Amino acid sequence: MPASLLVGLEEIRGRWFWYLLFGAVLLVLGAVAIGNGFAASVVTLTFLGWLIVFSGLAQAILAFWVRQWSGFFMHLLGGILDIVIGVLVVAAPTDAALGLTLLLAVYLLVGGMFRLVAALLLRFPSFAWSVLAGLISFLLGLALWRGWPMSGLFFIGTCVGISLMLHGAAWLVFALDLRKLPRI
Repeated sequence: MPASLLVGLEEIRGRWFWYLLFGAVLLVLGAVAIGNGFAASVVTLTFLGWLIVFSGLAQAILAFWVRQWSGFFMHLLGGILDIVIGVLVVAAPTDAALGLTLLLAVYLLVGGMFRLVAALLLRFPSFAWSVLAGLISFLLGLALWRGWPMSGLFFIGTCVGISLMLHGAAWLVFALDLRKLPRI
């Protein structure tokens, strides 16, 4: 283990239970999000929409602080665009979920096909992994597209749930491993 990771190890080892608890909470939240994919999608996109609104407000305010700058209008327009997009997402999170899922489906389809064909044509070392990655991306995009619009109603929330569960599992393992480390 690198020496830099050993600094403060005794302190965090004594708090292993809090890491364990944090991991368990993330696992539960992830399971709830997966079980309620639609609600998790709406909550996630509403939160994202508000973040975009506040980002746009901050950018617009900052633009006025530097109004003598030649990029003032671009700065201001960027802030206004953020505000408009954020308000649209907050006002219609379901529509935003549908649109984002369809956009992601196209990205996975086109990107997966590109990786697949490029790997098969170029046959670089270990190209089979790129073929597999391209095929999986393409199939995921195809599944999203074929299941759309229904897939758009739960996909984002389900992804958030999976991410929460994976992070929770990582924190649980971290906490349990902390207990096993030898004392310094």
